[in-house]
Amino acid sequence: MALSFRFGTVGAPISRPKKPGGSIGAVIHIRALGLDAFELGWVRSVRVSEKTCAAIKAAAVEHDVWLSVHAPYFINLNANDEEWPKSRKRLMDAAHYGWLAGATEIIFHPGSYFGRPPEEVLKVAIPRLAGCVEELRASGNPVTLRPETMGKAAMLGSLEDTLKMSQEIEGVQPCVDFAHLHARPGNGSMNSYDEWAQVLESYGNALGEAALKNMSAHLSGIEYGPKGEREHLPLSESDFDLDALFEALRDFGCAGRILIESPILEEDALLAKQRWMEISGEREA
Repeated sequence: MALSFRFGTVGAPISRPKKPGGSIGAVIHIRALGLDAFELGWVRSVRVSEKTCAAIKAAAVEHDVWLSVHAPYFINLNANDEEWPKSRKRLMDAAHYGWLAGATEIIFHPGSYFGRPPEEVLKVAIPRLAGCVEELRASGNPVTLRPETMGKAAMLGSLEDTLKMSQEIEGVQPCVDFAHLHARPGNGSMNSYDEWAQVLESYGNALGEAALKNMSAHLSGIEYGPKGEREHLPLSESDFDLDALFEALRDFGCAGRILIESPILEEDALLAKQRWMEISGEREA
């Protein structure tokens, strides 16, 4: 049987050869490494032609690599009225060109609270995000928009925030960044089997068992302070308890894709895949 999770990297593997370069080379190299998921890192801007998108999609189909897109960082569902159209365009461009490139998931940072209570901010964020999905569906674009759980308490993007957005809008699901959830409280918590089990129970209760079988997750080691995330680290250089997380994912019957964001992208992706096989008892088909 195939593994419950596909593993890959956010952005091109470090060891990708110069030729073929770009995203097409990254897709081919992902498969050559023994990985099978890839997140296009369009984090600064979306600058890609329809022709290039078609070539990326063809490569992903040929090599059986699942694609997602990390949309530009400069998206804020809580932007002021003047800034929001720019944020919206960045998200919509990522969704448009991402779909053309064969991506089924668009990951994005949901923004900042700007010091306001989460429930107040969500009243602004949810209608805006719903409008984006509505426009995508009207144009025949079926991608899932995935607000990412964020690593700082000042940022829109707690687990509760992403679950609420997903409950309210069909076509929205969380991107669960496990490292961010570990860093967000600032005290080293969210790192035990019981804590991850609570997260997964909340997730399943909010969105249903099918959502647990179709998870999109980010993972890395992480350095944090009292205010949360500082920087991503290799898994082996961090206090992140990978085994505790994987045991909880196994016991809750979770599946989907896990994309690595550590500084040693493919090395940690292969480490995570190997550890998952050992803990789950699964083997590749």
